[in-house]
Amino acid sequence: QVQLVESGGGLVQPGGSLRLSCVGSASGSISRINTMGWYRQAPGKQRELVAIISTGGSTNYADDVKGRFTISRDNAKNTVYLQMSSLKPEDTAVYYCNAVTSSWTVYWGQGTQVTVSS
Repeated sequence: QVQLVESGGGLVQPGGSLRLSCVGSASGSISRINTMGWYRQAPGKQRELVAIISTGGSTNYADDVKGRFTISRDNAKNTVYLQMSSLKPEDTAVYYCNAVTSSWTVYWGQGTQVTVSS
């Protein structure tokens, strides 16, 4: 089992910044965590990819966050970060941490609310 715990969400004004963190902890016999990432789900919408990062540091971003968000990770700590800048009201959503293990098992965090509003 892998548990993912997110932190760092909150209320921010348009144009502001937030940094999300997600710590992964494994219990029992478990495959190595490979790709980690962030997804988000706004009210009434489907969950969508925000950004993902491989163990080697390769990244992929959704088009509407490119240039504003930066994903990074600390492999030794199984921790992934999402630095969000120039936030817009449309970035408002519940942000979920995601991890995929070497056995292709997918895990999700509980989600953290990000609200962009004046």
